[in-house]
Amino acid sequence: MGPLYRQIYRAFRNEILTRALAPGERVPSTRALAGLLKVSRNTAVLAYEQLLAEGYLETRVGAAGTVVAPVLPPDSFRSHLSLERQRRTVSRGDARLAMVGERILKAARATTDSLGLPSLSWELTPPRLRYDFRPGRAAFPDLPYALWCRLLGARARHATLRDLDYGPPQGRWELREAIAARLRRLRGVEASPERIVIVNGTQQALDLISRVLLNPGDRVLIEEPHYTGARCVFMSAGAQLLTSAVDNNGIQVPKVTKQNRAIRLAYVTPSHQFPTGVVLPIARRLELLDWASRVGAFIVEDDYDSEYRYDGPPLQALAGLDREGRVIYVGTFSKILFPALRLGYLVLPEVLVEPVVAAKAMGDTGTAILEQLVLADFISTGHFDRHLRRTNISNAARRNALVAAVRKEFRERAEVCGANAGLHLLVWLKGSSGGMIADVHGKAEKAGVGLYGVESFYLKPPKRTGVVLGYAPLPESEIREGIRCLAAALK
Repeated sequence: MGPLYRQIYRAFRNEILTRALAPGERVPSTRALAGLLKVSRNTAVLAYEQLLAEGYLETRVGAAGTVVAPVLPPDSFRSHLSLERQRRTVSRGDARLAMVGERILKAARATTDSLGLPSLSWELTPPRLRYDFRPGRAAFPDLPYALWCRLLGARARHATLRDLDYGPPQGRWELREAIAARLRRLRGVEASPERIVIVNGTQQALDLISRVLLNPGDRVLIEEPHYTGARCVFMSAGAQLLTSAVDNNGIQVPKVTKQNRAIRLAYVTPSHQFPTGVVLPIARRLELLDWASRVGAFIVEDDYDSEYRYDGPPLQALAGLDREGRVIYVGTFSKILFPALRLGYLVLPEVLVEPVVAAKAMGDTGTAILEQLVLADFISTGHFDRHLRRTNISNAARRNALVAAVRKEFRERAEVCGANAGLHLLVWLKGSSGGMIADVHGKAEKAGVGLYGVESFYLKPPKRTGVVLGYAPLPESEIREGIRCLAAALK
């Protein structure tokens, strides 16, 4: 796609070459164009300057302003026809995808369609949405941005040649050591730095696991409902997905049968199940570990939102209870700090460390070094814990505002679930049947409210309609007003 000004330039150039814009025809002013496309005026100016420099537009003194040039550049039609021939050639199927490429594209398209995203660009915040309750976003107002910049500046000023060279694919020791100490203290996970692999977030972690452990046709057990990003990765690997329903105590552990003895992998979110928000109790965690031992499966523990718990202390992670080396622990800093950081980690059974590091090295050779070192400083100097304490207080206040607003505006029309932890909650709309989410989504969007329907997170749609509401980046006043607008739109 390229920069916005280049996209605008190409659109105008195509309109001129195809005579949709006639020679001498006046084009909008840069101010008017910027307002029409909802871009900055500088973006519009850059696009026009490129068109003027290449001879597609010209300026005229007086009222005429900027117009399409009467005589176009001599090579313009030749280059346009050449480009069209290239496009036709590629579209005829010369770029035939491999089977894995077809699976990746199919899974990605299915995910974006189910979430209502406009394309594979993964655009999260269309400008028309005034109140964006869609989950998965960090508490940006609480980010200690100035402190982070100081730490980053200090690391950059004192960077050695080693810091500027390729780093170890497994990640820098300083960060792995800081993560290991933190997991031992807060999650009860005895994770040595040697078993930790630094990755670019949860998605890469799941992709590495799939590449190392799954063959096409292997069975993977997932929660129902579940995180669609995981579903997308497992589908891309050609896995056969089996689901187990989530109740008020999390995933229901399946019985040991001939069918599930062939399950290779189970993916769970026990600390704050996505999207229902329920917490897997200790008894069921132990039951799940026993099941994995009996069927010979690995468990992927996505410790999603474990840092944010408002009513009571967090339960010990599955990886901390594991005595056989069956749990693969996945953590991320995207929600605690900010998604653009692109830093997460895996805690692996010893037998999987070498193949996963090899897969990581083949994929991208390693993760950005300076950011790893800054994060290590942020953790080891105590800034991380202080930041987490502050954000827990502010997120609890946002959670309280959201729960109170839903109960006030919807009254008996809604049931709130999963409010004890995390950065989102689930609201079931009473009196509505499954399949109504398109109507709900459309009305919410018209009211300027962004949300996700819970149906997106099921393989088999539920019998009732629910919406997932994230609250981390929103001020309490916007939360209250947004829910008021949503309730009014759905009456």
